[in-house]
Amino acid sequence: QAQVMESGGGSVQPGGSLRLSCVASGYIDNIRDVEWWRQPPGAGRKRVAELSIGSGVPWYDDSVKGRFTISQDNAKNTVYLLLDRLKTEDTAMYYCAALKKDGLRDWGQGTQVTVSS
Repeated sequence: QAQVMESGGGSVQPGGSLRLSCVASGYIDNIRDVEWWRQPPGAGRKRVAELSIGSGVPWYDDSVKGRFTISQDNAKNTVYLLLDRLKTEDTAMYYCAALKKDGLRDWGQGTQVTVSS
């Protein structure tokens, strides 16, 4: 089992930036992709970015494409999500998930991002 822990959330004004971190530990060789999901208040959880650990190929949901950037630091077992040009509608709990080779996910506890003026 892989363990993941998010950090880096906070409160920012519209147009601001944040960098979220997802640190993986445990059986990390079993991780195929790392995903970032978000869940706004009163809404369901939605995947917004994903990184293939082997190929380094990223994927983004249209709602964040061009504003969010996913990257990895293999030496630190960390995947980052840079949130740029934030909008009020980006307000959500952000979760990191390790998608394993068996198709199952290990989830972190989440980190809150609040965008307001």
